[in-house]
Amino acid sequence: MSGSDARALSRSLLDLCRMRKLTIATAESCTGGLVAGALTDIPGSSDVIDRGFVTYSNEAKRAMLGVNATTLATFGAVSKETATQMAIGALERADVDLAVAITGIAGPGGAAPGKPVGLVHFAVAARDGRILHREHRFGAIGRSAVRQRSVVEALRMLTELARGPQVNAKPRREAATRLRPRVARSPRRLAAKRRRPPRA
Repeated sequence: MSGSDARALSRSLLDLCRMRKLTIATAESCTGGLVAGALTDIPGSSDVIDRGFVTYSNEAKRAMLGVNATTLATFGAVSKETATQMAIGALERADVDLAVAITGIAGPGGAAPGKPVGLVHFAVAARDGRILHREHRFGAIGRSAVRQRSVVEALRMLTELARGPQVNAKPRREAATRLRPRVARSPRRLAAKRRRPPRA
């Protein structure tokens, strides 16, 4: 994953959000503001990007995003639960439509039992209540590579939520029409059938 991947995704996401009139906030730990940086590197991004929270310490996660101290003590900073609370906190505090949160272990140190270097948790939250979480284990590929890949994944997840919920009703109706084409009869044919005289 290169910087050009992040730039292309950022541009596409910003265009989509402008079209749908959506605003974004970011909450970053191991990426240290790189997602916000990738988005604001695109000229004119201020009509979509509201703010970015860089919450590197546990205290910052609590004070700035409202992450529960019990969550941090029970699950740790690098966890699904913390990432989800970070995303929800950013959404509420910035009063935006979409928020993304990233927390992980970029390395080379910081590994713990069950939490190796390269483990990153992502969460995105939408104003309509949708929340998406993903866990990635990038491995010990180097601090810079883990951070770059995390930026790309965060932008992809934001794009997924920005597109909105999938609507399946219309395709199902079209499929039913193709499978049963004789169901719809014209009024003229029905009237002709009713006017047919009874057989002697």
